[in-house]
Amino acid sequence: MKKVEAIIKPFKLEEVKEALAKVGVQGLTVTEVKGFGRQKGHKELYRGAEYVVEFLPKVKLEIVVSDDSLEAVVKAIVQSASTGRIGDGKIFVMPVEEAIRIRTSETGDAVLR
Repeated sequence: MKKVEAIIKPFKLEEVKEALAKVGVQGLTVTEVKGFGRQKGHKELYRGAEYVVEFLPKVKLEIVVSDDSLEAVVKAIVQSASTGRIGDGKIFVMPVEEAIRIRTSETGDAVLR
């Protein structure tokens, strides 16, 4: 199993969610986060004063998938989250050693279904 963490632009969330549903993802966790990468924030004007917004609003998706569906999930995120502009986000893939469904004590890939 793998854990996929994707940091995307907030307005792309619905599109990404729909793309993930099409490739069979049945559950995900969404967190509103703030951060910056190479774009390093931006400047805004408020009541005549200029200030720097260093941390931009983003959405973090966390999805645990079986090894055989990893490629389809990553491809779905990349295609649906991309705008072609700086700040589209990142995807991180990590191994998951074990998963346990609390209600039934099921373990492994069975937890993902």
